[in-house]
Amino acid sequence: MRHLAIRGAVSLLLLGLVAAYATRPAGAQQPTFRSGTGAIVSVFATVTDAEKRLVPDLQQDAFEVLDNDKPQPLVVFDNAVRPITVVVLLDTSGSMTANLDRLREACEQFLIRLLPADKGKVGAFNDRVQMGGDFTNNRDRLVSDVRNLDYGNGTKLYDAMAVGLDDLQHIDGRRVIVVFTDGDDTASRAHFGQVLDRARRDEVMVYSIGFESNYFDGVRMVKTRPDSGLAKLAEETGGGYFELTKSADLGPTFSRVALELHSQYTLGFEAKQLDGKVHKLTVRLKQPGMTARARRSYVADPTNIR
Repeated sequence: MRHLAIRGAVSLLLLGLVAAYATRPAGAQQPTFRSGTGAIVSVFATVTDAEKRLVPDLQQDAFEVLDNDKPQPLVVFDNAVRPITVVVLLDTSGSMTANLDRLREACEQFLIRLLPADKGKVGAFNDRVQMGGDFTNNRDRLVSDVRNLDYGNGTKLYDAMAVGLDDLQHIDGRRVIVVFTDGDDTASRAHFGQVLDRARRDEVMVYSIGFESNYFDGVRMVKTRPDSGLAKLAEETGGGYFELTKSADLGPTFSRVALELHSQYTLGFEAKQLDGKVHKLTVRLKQPGMTARARRSYVADPTNIR
């Protein structure tokens, strides 16, 4: 799932996701069980089969969740669509000049797929971080915000993510950052480790889209590579990482992210050891050929667990 360089592969996968989502029964849901007063650790999982097709209709007994390698009984299981609050962050630095129109169009494909209960805001980063309006479920306003984003030089990737985390800090429910860039961070005060620690602590899921672009810097043609931290952020927080080489793949990839976010399972177990430490999380499927993608850790702090 990490490298989608061929448009045909992206398109076929998107068609599979659309079909899976379309055939999912409206309001499909298994009973949700909660235990007494313990702290419940929530884990959102995306499940795909051997052909990378989305699998939306599994039962609770198909999953196994481990906390520091110890199996945990599930006290929450839900496969209903859960609302999200999302911050979309777009790299509008100079290297993206030739592809900005296509990037805006791709982002719009994500925004128009938000559901009525979802809320979002958009921002851009270059040598500064620019955010649109407040969180809203008005998709027309969000699309307008995307079209008004400015461009510049430099790539304040991690500063932008830090702003996104600030904006999401006091939001209840599922919180997501979708970030796009075609290069390394060049100018941020924040750094990768700080952003990862905050995303883990605040339980924010990160979806990262990296892009290889070619542009003329006034002297020669330059080929960019997306920041190496993008994949790690997505893997650790349970999101997805997509690395593209063709601008034509941007639209299908942003659409795919929207489909995944509305096709995830909610799993929960009672934390037995609230020691304030980072605990390793593992989600496995008992059926061969299926893969679950979920966050890989949580902070076992009763004041932090949601």
